[in-house]
This record gives sequence, structure tokens and C-alpha cells, in this order.
Amino acid sequence: MIETLVVLLAATMIAVPLSRRFGLGSILGYLVAGIAIGPSGLRLVTDVEQISGVSELGVIMLLFLIGLELRPQRLSALRKDIVGLGFGQMIPSAALLAGLIHLAGVPWAGAIALGTGLALSSTAIVLPMLGERNLLPTIAGRDAFVVLLFQDMAFIPLVALVPLLSGSQVLTDVPWAWVGKSVLAIVVILVGGSVLIRPLFRLVGGAKVPEIFTATALFLVVGTAALANWAGLSVSLGAFMAGVLLSNSEFRHELQADIQPFEGLLLGFFFISVGMSANLGLVMAKPLVVAEALVALVIVKIVVAFVVAWIKNRNAAQALRFSLCLPEGSEFSFVLFGAAVSAGVLSRDFADLATVVVALSMVLTPALFAASERFVVARLCNKPKELPHDEIDNAEPPVIICGFGRVGQIVGRVLLMQKIPFTALEKDIGQVDVVRRFGMKVYLGNPTREEVLRAAGAETAKIIVVALDDMEETVAVVETVKRHFSNVRVFARARNRRHAHRLMSIGVAGIVRETFHSSLKLTELVLDELAVPKDRVRRALDLFEEHDENALVATQQISGDEKRLVQSTQDAMQELADVFAADQAERSV
Repeated sequence: MIETLVVLLAATMIAVPLSRRFGLGSILGYLVAGIAIGPSGLRLVTDVEQISGVSELGVIMLLFLIGLELRPQRLSALRKDIVGLGFGQMIPSAALLAGLIHLAGVPWAGAIALGTGLALSSTAIVLPMLGERNLLPTIAGRDAFVVLLFQDMAFIPLVALVPLLSGSQVLTDVPWAWVGKSVLAIVVILVGGSVLIRPLFRLVGGAKVPEIFTATALFLVVGTAALANWAGLSVSLGAFMAGVLLSNSEFRHELQADIQPFEGLLLGFFFISVGMSANLGLVMAKPLVVAEALVALVIVKIVVAFVVAWIKNRNAAQALRFSLCLPEGSEFSFVLFGAAVSAGVLSRDFADLATVVVALSMVLTPALFAASERFVVARLCNKPKELPHDEIDNAEPPVIICGFGRVGQIVGRVLLMQKIPFTALEKDIGQVDVVRRFGMKVYLGNPTREEVLRAAGAETAKIIVVALDDMEETVAVVETVKRHFSNVRVFARARNRRHAHRLMSIGVAGIVRETFHSSLKLTELVLDELAVPKDRVRRALDLFEEHDENALVATQQISGDEKRLVQSTQDAMQELADVFAADQAERSV
């Protein structure tokens, strides 16, 4: 095992930096390294199963970390896209692929099993591929994520339904015991995650032994995956559920910091094991058949995904990114093919051929995506490259302003009038040039990055003002500050009530909704023009502001429950009307 580990690490050290240097991303480097050292290459490692079981932990940890980032409120907000994009991508892809496979001579039952398995895409390939290019927060990244999440959830019933393709009786061949175990495992994960995990981490955290906290975090991830595996579920789906359940906990950042180092290396080993599993002998034996199958798979899935994205009104760049994320097969495809062979639905020869095509598609997709990003998407976006951040000469300002657009500039100008020094950060080079032409000092830099904030003096600053346009970037900056510079007080601009609730949950000291006070001022002008007495105007605005701020705080805990939120809003409107009526009656006495 030691020799195998040395070979894996050496292959990683050589292949990944070369792949990244040529702009192809790290995933392709891992896959090529696996092909080179595996049974079809130099045969330095021949026992693929020896590392695939351990390396699968990388996928499990990846899904757990994604779950930590995806709060239940956000998951609820994505539910329509999960169903719409998920069905829209998967059903047409499976139907077209099954039709082509049947035309190639495979009976309908086997063609449906193969088409369904090939319609799945790899979470382990797509998410790191997007993450290393910082594309997960984009529209295309979000769309790809919801499709993959839908597929992870659909995988459970798909495996259960495979025996039905053999034409056997439903009641005798549907594995009802497996279904019962699956339901039990989901209930245990949900109940345990909601009731037991937080007290456990408080107990472990109280011991103040960091390595025990890390061990507990790993136990949680691996234990949840093991429970899902016992029930025959997708292990990554179990880990994802555990992450979502902990996404609102106070331990989220510490769990993230503990798990990430393990996740990165193990996920790399997973990609190497995929490369090693590619049966190049079969490719050499049937090169034309494999090539035709691979091209058909990639073209069908790209076209279907592009059409789905276009129907959802995505622009050309977003649709192309989304479609080029998903042409590969999935690690779950292998499981589905195995289940189809066991049920007598699919012959072993066809399953082996499909397995090779899936493995090759996993190698091909990162290369296609990298080429598209370099030569096609860049032109479609017509967006200048983000430059490295400027050298910042004022390293100890009391105030740092993140985002120097309309809001940030007003804050900065008033601070200048009061002779209070500050450092302004802006990531848009065009905005930086405009502001500098008017004589104001602003530094080019992305404030979501810890090293940029540190260079700007966040360690000694008293206040950080977050005045960014983008809501996700605002949340990212605040979370970075809370994690690395906890002594700094944060004041942030919120786009709307939902954004304000998210910032409140992180612990922002002061939140200003960008349209709230301007709307109150506009109302004041209208009432003045209508000759309403000034004291009455001031009293009405003060009452409304106080009541609305209280309502904002009161609805924070139910912001993810649409029904309760609607009812609370209606109650607040009635309560405000009663307050105005009572105040008017009191003043008329």
C-alpha cells in the first residue's frame, strides 16, 4: 500500500501542474495520471479497487461541503429549478440515447437502462471543474448544480425500477425490503442531524481539543455515508443531507475548515481511479464502435442541455457553459449498469462497452470545457480578465470599503470630509479607472478573497463596509470577514429583505436596505406636496420605520417558510394600521 501511495502522489505532482499550466484544469491532469499509471498504461498500479473505495471518500466530503453551503432556505428557493431543469435535461437525454442505442441493435429493455445511465452526469467531475474557475456562483454553475442534485435524488428510484424492465411481476421483483431500508436511513439522517449532532459538537467543542473536533467531523461525514450505503442509497446524497442539516449551525465554518484538506486530496485520488478504470484494451479492440458511442453521447447531452438552458432564457455563454458541464457519464452510471446486468436486463458485453464510454467521457469533458472557456465563452462574455490586486500602501485604515460603486463612493466622500482615512476595494477595473479619473483613491482587488482583505488592513481595521451590488458576493465577503477577522464590525448594504435576513443570520452589526430609506424620503416629499403637516409626516414615517425594522427582525427565523412569512406580513400590515389608528386617535384628543 505504501508503494501505491508513493506512485499516486508522484503522478499527481507531475500531471496536475502540467495540466493546469496548459489551461486544462486539474481534473484532466488527475484523469490522465490515472490512465498513465493504471492497468492500461504503465501498470504501476493494477489493483484499482484498492484505492477506489478510499478515494470515494473525496466525493462524499465534496457533497458534505456543498451541503454546508446550501441552507434549507436556499434549497427551498431552488426547488422549481431542481424539478424543471432536472426533468428537462434528464428525460430527453435518456429518451434520445435509448432510441439511438436500440437502433444500434440493443433490445429496448437494455437500451432504456443504458440510456438512463448515460443521461446521468458526474457530480465529482462537474463541481470541482466549476469551482476551480470560480463559476459555481454563476447562473450556469447554479443550473448545473440543481441538475446534478436532481440526478442524485433520482438515482434511488432508478435503481429500484431497473428490475421492472425485465418484465417480471412488480410485486415480486420490486425490492421492498431495500425501499424500507432506504426510507429508514433517510429518517435516521434527518432526525439525527436535527436533534443529536449539534449537542454532540457542543460537547466535543467544550473539551477544547481540536483533533477530537476534526475526528468527530470526519466521523459524521463517513458515518452518514456508511448509513446511506447500508441502505443501498447514494453515499454522496447521504453526506449532502448531513451538510444541509448543519448549514445553519454555528459550527459550519469550523467543519468546513477541518474537512477541506481531506476532501481535496481524496477527490484527486478518485479522479485517478476513474482514469485507471478506463479499459483501453476494449478501445483498441473496437475503436470505431467506442468512438461512435462517445461522440453520440457527448453531442446528444450537449444539444439537449443547451436547448433546455435556452428555453430558460439563458444567454449563449450561460447556455454553452451549462451544456458543456454535463456531457460526461456519472460514477452512478456504473452502479446502474451493474444493477441492469444482475436483473438480466442488459448483457455484460454492452455494459462493459458503456462503462468504457462513460470513463472516456469523464476524460473528454474537462478538456472540452477548458477549450470552450478559453476560445469561445471568453469571446461571448466579452469580459476583461480580472487583474491581480493592487499593492495597498495604507495598511492600517480604521475603515475598509468593499465595493466602490454608487453606495461605497457616498460613504467614502463623507469620510473624506471628516478626515477619516479608509481603504476602498473594487474588483471592476472599469469602475476603478472611472473613479481614479475623478481624483479618488481606490484599489483594484476582489474583497471576497482573504489575502486581499488582509493586505487592505482587515486585521487592524475597526469597521468594514460591504457595499457590493451582488448579493452572493456580499454574503461571501461577510463570511470571510467573520471567519478570519472576527474583531472587525461589519456594516453591509442589503438588496432586499431576503438578503437582509441572510446577513442577519451571519451576524452583521448594521444592515441598510438600499431602497428603504430612499423610499421613506420619497414618501416624505409626496406628503409635503400634499400639504400634510410636517409633525404628522415625521410621526408617520418614524412609526413606519420602527414597525418595519421590528418586523424584519421578527421574520428572520421564518424567512424560509413562505406560508408563515406571508401570514406574518399580513399580520404586520394589520398591526401597523392599528398603530396608525391608535396614534391618530390619541393625537386628536
